Amino acid sequence: MTKAIETAIKLLETLPESTQEHLVEELRRLALDAQDEAKWDELFARSDRLQAAARKARQEIAAGNASDMDFDRL
Repeated sequence: MTKAIETAIKLLETLPESTQEHLVEELRRLALDAQDEAKWDELFARSDRLQAAARKARQEIAAGNASDMDFDRL
């Protein structure tokens, strides 16, 4: 556990139970949002790599350096 989490827990422990529950629910929502953002970042990174590969393929085709793909060998 990080010091930041330990500090947050100490702060939460000083609050009334209803406030703790409310804040924990907010933290849960924020954590889920952060997980979603990380997932989208990963998907966009994959998309960027795919776009780069497509750009390279188009350049190779334009330069006459491309060859037909043998889909049976893939």
